Amino acid sequence: MEDCILEKRRLGKTNHYSTVISLGAYVLKYLSQNDADEAIQLCLDYGINHIDVAPKYGEAMERLAPWMPKIKEDIFLGTKTRMRSRDEALKDIELIMNRLEVDSFDLLQLHSVIDLPSLDEVSAKDGALNALIEMKDQGVAKYLGITGHGPKVANTHIEALNRFDFDTIMIPVNLRMYSDEEYKFNMEKLLSLCKEKDVGVQAIKMLARGGWGESTPDCTTWYDPYREQNEIDQAIWWQLSQKIDTSMTCGEPLLLDKVLSAGFRFKSISEEEQEVIINSAAISKPEPLLGII
Repeated sequence: MEDCILEKRRLGKTNHYSTVISLGAYVLKYLSQNDADEAIQLCLDYGINHIDVAPKYGEAMERLAPWMPKIKEDIFLGTKTRMRSRDEALKDIELIMNRLEVDSFDLLQLHSVIDLPSLDEVSAKDGALNALIEMKDQGVAKYLGITGHGPKVANTHIEALNRFDFDTIMIPVNLRMYSDEEYKFNMEKLLSLCKEKDVGVQAIKMLARGGWGESTPDCTTWYDPYREQNEIDQAIWWQLSQKIDTSMTCGEPLLLDKVLSAGFRFKSISEEEQEVIINSAAISKPEPLLGII
């Protein structure tokens, strides 16, 4: 696998050069330790140097914990809290450290800030943002970020960046969502602001083809994903042709190898080709569910 090393991009003001595909630990959620070890090793073989994990990702933290002594110094480790108050967030971060068996992170993020009410809540005097600031002051984290999803996320994160000097954001940038003109317009405003403020951009929902509707889900993702290699190539190459720095792996373990292969073989897509692809993605499926991965 020596020759299968993913391209790297600078993650904004963190100055970390993240691989264009990062390990979104949701993919480990339902795996045994042996299967998780294989998935983690596959990602490392492709040179992945950025991992993101959250408390709600099942046993993902426990699966990653045995790896931390070996790889922590060589990766950019991000986590996030859904807690809204300072005190709850502090307790949550302590729990995360215990589960991962680490004493620090590169990135702490406010998780699932999707609209102005949730932004107001975390940025209040006794809100979770103050917990993250305290953790950074104490050396528990180097950088602070915010994550979100849904139709209001772009405008919400624009407001967040105007209120506080976040180092990174994490948002859905994908073909299906960009077929919605309003979503695309607002997201491009957000990405331009990130460029202006040197904010690192982490993308999610890389393979979202649509929501499940009335069909029975046969994957672990919140959405109905692309499954064929040519479709995955197109979705990821389109995504990596946007103003993003890294994209989190799809949450379905059976698609991990195809995702990494597509990332390794990435070819930039022209704006003209992008428009053709977006139009072809505007299919009659419901929008993806508002899950973070």
